[in-house]
Amino acid sequence: SVWQYLRHSRLLVALTAPVVYSGLLAFALMDLFVTVYARLCFPVYGIPRVRRADYVFAGPGSPTYALRQWAGSAVPGLLATKLREGGAVTFASAAALTLGRFTVPVYEIYKSGHEPFWLDGLDLLSEVGLPVVVIPHYDNTEGGHHDTRYCYLGERRLRLLEAQLPPDVHVLGIDEHTGVMIDLDAETATVVGNSSFTIRVGGESAVYPSGTTLPLSELQRPGSAGGGAAVRPAPSTAMVADDGDAPATSLNDEAALTAEAFDLAMDARDARGASGAVLRLEAAIAAWSADTLQSDELDRARAALRGMIVRLGDAASSGLADPRTAAAPFVEALLDLRAAVRAEKQYALSDLIRDRLAGAEVEVRDTPTGVEWDLRGAS
Repeated sequence: SVWQYLRHSRLLVALTAPVVYSGLLAFALMDLFVTVYARLCFPVYGIPRVRRADYVFAGPGSPTYALRQWAGSAVPGLLATKLREGGAVTFASAAALTLGRFTVPVYEIYKSGHEPFWLDGLDLLSEVGLPVVVIPHYDNTEGGHHDTRYCYLGERRLRLLEAQLPPDVHVLGIDEHTGVMIDLDAETATVVGNSSFTIRVGGESAVYPSGTTLPLSELQRPGSAGGGAAVRPAPSTAMVADDGDAPATSLNDEAALTAEAFDLAMDARDARGASGAVLRLEAAIAAWSADTLQSDELDRARAALRGMIVRLGDAASSGLADPRTAAAPFVEALLDLRAAVRAEKQYALSDLIRDRLAGAEVEVRDTPTGVEWDLRGAS
């Protein structure tokens, strides 16, 4: 209750609460303004531009909000006309979700925890004979051990959504930093970018890598062109590439690969390799910072970079060289002396040498095969 909230809150928290919650009014007014603007001004300023444009782009944001603004407006009709009469329509991320017969409400399901459900999409792709739903970010791995494939749905929720689809509707999945170029004149679809394109029907997936050109009929009626690929495997939580030169398809992948290379170099006491991994990750962060990342990938990569630098600083203080290498000549000389006095049965002197070595953190072990030694705490 409000009374319990006030009783258990610090004074400053209670005093600032009205300020925080008053922001809800500002957001509501902003949403109202955008809605009124879209209804009144978009026909005056926006629609003629869309009608005349040779190229139309829409990108990241909220698919639910996009549908709220576009559904019932002239936008879907104008885009369909552009497909029929000529022009390029490029939809990415949240906008791509709206292209099919149904749309995944990502924020409601993934962020708010709502049970999986579909929203009616713009169904723009029906203009080219595609009874589909479009799911971008298909290979997302931001969740680590938590499955965030299929635009943050994961396998379980995608299966629940598939069960709700009409039998004539299937899924087109597009990996991150990947696109599918549909040429209506040539009736082809070409996969471009870093990764793969998936046609999924009833839980079975045909996966096509970048560079593949398919007949448009394969997207319209999967299996009509023959061929296909095996079902996509679940992503490895280790995210370690078999080919060290293979390009990473996300900043998370790049950070994981460089972190592994850094750990291997540190274990091998390879200062050049460790610094090279740091430089590689720094370059990756700079390159990916220009990308439209809608996640915390940059923050996580920077945290990994800071961790590497801290470890390098610690290594600079103690040195990366194996301390056993530096100590070996002195320890071996004392052990030779100990062996000599033991041979003369001067056991008290032998024990004194062993004790002094132990005081210097040198552990001496007499074994059936001879004397062994190690530095305590050395790794």
